[in-house]
Amino acid sequence: MQTDDLIRVLVSDLHISTRSVRQWFVICLSIGFVVAGVLFWLVLGPRDDIAAAAGTPRFVLKIVEMLLLAATAAILALRLVRPAASAQAAAIAVFAAAMLLVVAAGFELLVVPPRQWSAKLIGSNARVCLTAIPILSLPVLASVLYALRQGAPTRPPMAGAAAGLLAGATAAALYALHCTDDSPLFVATWYPLAIGGVILLGWAVGQRAVRW
Repeated sequence: MQTDDLIRVLVSDLHISTRSVRQWFVICLSIGFVVAGVLFWLVLGPRDDIAAAAGTPRFVLKIVEMLLLAATAAILALRLVRPAASAQAAAIAVFAAAMLLVVAAGFELLVVPPRQWSAKLIGSNARVCLTAIPILSLPVLASVLYALRQGAPTRPPMAGAAAGLLAGATAAALYALHCTDDSPLFVATWYPLAIGGVILLGWAVGQRAVRW
């Protein structure tokens, strides 16, 4: 076999492998989301006033923020699963999505009187938030880590952390349907703390779970 033929074969195998990993990723993520959704419905369920809340910008914003964070984390995870791929652009996208929370919280500080900041920040569901998001994230994290095993990540801890971010943000989007604290100050404080625990778990498990 000539060198040119060998290169074509290797490139073809890489395309097939990348396609296969993406397929596994979509399938596993879908399964994990369905399991997390069923768990959410059985344990928490949507808030009583969800119909009215759905018409308010703050309620919509927190869900959009979490979905955007999950989407960028998914892109980052898929980049990290390819040995030769650069993840810089995907990492910047994740950072930009996270900054949306900071901007929203900063805007609220400008429009809300200082005497109300503490109440907005503490809310009434902080403890539930810190518990529910990590629990809801577990099915998604497990399924995404399994999908990443089908690839060839050269940085397993980072791939695991990206999986944790994806799982945590997905779980946070579900939990947001139950949470009655819509303040950007609350969301920008307690949601990242809960997601951060899932990221650490993904990082720790990813060191072994997605190594090839």
